[in-house]
This record gives sequence, C-alpha cells and structure tokens, in this order.
Amino acid sequence: VYDCMDQLSAFLGAPPQLLRRESTLLDIASVVFTGGPSLYDAKRTASANVHSLPSSVDAAHFAPREEGHVASRLFSGIARPRLGYYGVVDERIDLDLLARIADADPAWQVCVVGPVVKIDPATLPRRANLHYLPQQAYDDLPDVLAAWDVCLMPFALNASTEFISPTKTLEYMAAGKPVVSTAIADVRRLYAAGVAIAAGPDAFISACREALAEDQPRRAGRIARQQQLVQQTSWDRAAEVVVQEI
Repeated sequence: VYDCMDQLSAFLGAPPQLLRRESTLLDIASVVFTGGPSLYDAKRTASANVHSLPSSVDAAHFAPREEGHVASRLFSGIARPRLGYYGVVDERIDLDLLARIADADPAWQVCVVGPVVKIDPATLPRRANLHYLPQQAYDDLPDVLAAWDVCLMPFALNASTEFISPTKTLEYMAAGKPVVSTAIADVRRLYAAGVAIAAGPDAFISACREALAEDQPRRAGRIARQQQLVQQTSWDRAAEVVVQEI
C-alpha cells in the first residue's frame, strides 16, 4: 500500500534517488492513495490501482469557539485585526507576498505560526506587524484560529506546490473563518466555493480587505458554503475508503 501524500521529489533538498525509488514502489504497489486530485492526475497511469483521497477534517474539533487561554498567551500584545497562517514555513511559502500583506496596512497584524524549515530564517521578511510565532499543538489549533480575523494560505506557485492539497483549508473553513489563498490547483478544484482564491499579490490583498469588511449577510452565506464543503468529508469516511480498497 502506497500512501502518496505529495510530490516529495519536487521539494527543496530532495535526494536524487527519490524518483527512482518511487517508480519502483509504484510498480510493486497493490493499491496507491494520492493526497488530492492533482497528485492523482500525476500518478494514475503509473500504477494499476490508484485512488484520489484528499485530506479530511475533524469538524467537531475545529468548530468555531471563543478565544481561549492559548490564544490569549500566544497573541498577547498583538492587536487586531489578525491575519494568520499556521504550518511549516519553507520554500512553499511566498515570502514576498507575506511582506506585501504586512505592508498593505500597518494596522493588519500578520501572524505566522509554525517552524521554519529548510530555508534560512534570515531570509524571512521583517516588519513591525509581521509576527513569527512557534508551532502549536494540534489540540490548540482551534484556539489559535479563534483569535484570527482572516486565515491566510500564502503559498508560492512553484514546483514544490504544484501538487499540494493543504489540509488546513478544511480546518480553516470548519472554524468558520474567511480564507484567502493563492491559486493552488487543488484548492481551486476542491474548495473554490468556500475560499477566496487570488491571482497575484494585489488580488490577494484586495481579498483580505474584502474579508475584513464582510457584513453579516455575506458572512452567513460564506459560512454556509464552507460548512457544505466540510460536511462532505470526514476522516471516518476516508478510512472506510482505505479499508475497502485494501
């Protein structure tokens, strides 16, 4: 059984033998699961039994809640509005876009929560309203989301993001937050109804402004669309598919 969650050969520092080893694995695998439709398209002819199995979400865990003690401690002294991203900070993040978002409005507080991996921390843009914060436990992520006004997915468009299908998309939506993303293929294919997808920095910043200015009717409509997407999936259902195919 090959659980293919990403095109790891496209990542920074990937060993050259990775592609050869994956080719062998695809040849001998009885069943292959891919982490999203783009990855499925790339692998479907490489093995005899390939299935697209995008990430799911624990909707109850990420359900909207009031800001708790974790967020109060983590964001102490950081004003609102807060625009946040959580996850690994590596070559998949558009650092120039992060700087542009921070520069767009000095009142915006851009919060990046997660470890810096494979890239030099010295290359991170520095602004008074751009905050780099440590990785948080999975159990505490809903509390982190409760403290944000807009959720960001500032991914670069490069070889390392061509096949990604970010799990955080569903987590952000389950929390009922406005989400702004760059034009990641799987986000566009799977979640366009619940995510503002921006083509370029200017459009991304405009989408952030619109999210912050959202009135109650627009908010209700967005949340309804997001919940419809969230309710279409569950980890239990994904596990049932895996068991059935095995």
